[in-house]
Amino acid sequence: MNAKLTLTIDQSVILKAKAYAKDQERSLSDLIENYLKSLTREQDVAEELTPIVKSLLGSFNTPDDFDYKAELSKGLSEKYLR
Repeated sequence: MNAKLTLTIDQSVILKAKAYAKDQERSLSDLIENYLKSLTREQDVAEELTPIVKSLLGSFNTPDDFDYKAELSKGLSEKYLR
């Protein structure tokens, strides 16, 4: 069942979103609906972890200042740029 939703969004964002939707040959409502579905799906996926993955949660702790993107970049550079 579809229902109407009223949102307050900056006009420039609306114009850009409409142009993007047109380029994708989709409606703005469809884009927003699918975005909201993806947001709520992430929560559902987190609850569906396998027992093995659940047992591993919390087994590895990183320092508060750990930058995983920098470490990933460093590892990929070492792997591919040698």
